[in-house]
Amino acid sequence: MKKRYAFLVLFLLVLSVSFGQNRYQIGTLPTLNIRKSLNNNWQLNFKSEFRQLFAEGITNSNQNSGYDYVHTDAAFIVSKKVGLNNKLAGGFLLRFTDDNVIKRSIQQFTVIKSLNTYRLGHRFASDQTFETDKDMQFRLRYRLTFDLPLNGQTVDPKEWYFKISNEYLNILRGDIYDLELRLSPNFGYVFTDNNKLELGFEYRINDFINNDTRQRYWLTIGWYLSL
Repeated sequence: MKKRYAFLVLFLLVLSVSFGQNRYQIGTLPTLNIRKSLNNNWQLNFKSEFRQLFAEGITNSNQNSGYDYVHTDAAFIVSKKVGLNNKLAGGFLLRFTDDNVIKRSIQQFTVIKSLNTYRLGHRFASDQTFETDKDMQFRLRYRLTFDLPLNGQTVDPKEWYFKISNEYLNILRGDIYDLELRLSPNFGYVFTDNNKLELGFEYRINDFINNDTRQRYWLTIGWYLSL
């Protein structure tokens, strides 16, 4: 039953976004996520993302382009567990493009709730992006995550799980406001307690309130290691 539910959600998502118009991008988002637990409920987290575009353009037109390597991200986050299921975090991100290094500061508060065989995660976050010759970009974010095991009551080594997240990003740069929506279903496999892999799909849409809709479709591959 759980597997059927997970595949149904994924099918409906792909079906719903296949009719998109206006600007689009299609690419991959491979990520590497390494965590190191420290004393007194502190944790270090390093995350690197490698964004690649395989298609970009405007639907129903000839304004299309092919492959492009977009950027590489390197994020460093320090977090501390506060309370039973809450975590405070902060850090910074460096984004390496062809001609610039973009800097971003990050603040997060996360709440995890375990309910029977599944978990709900709430993440409240803000970040500030600094680019040369541009106004600072401020984002206020909320993400809801739902995950459940596909075998048994808990996720154990050598078992699969399903995870889906929905995120809302309020974006402000100067006096220009935008809203971005993200939906990401993933299937994960746990090799060991410290090693797991996630494969999924992420759909992003923004600029629709400015009548210049941009839709992005990413194949996501994430490798998670705990030291």
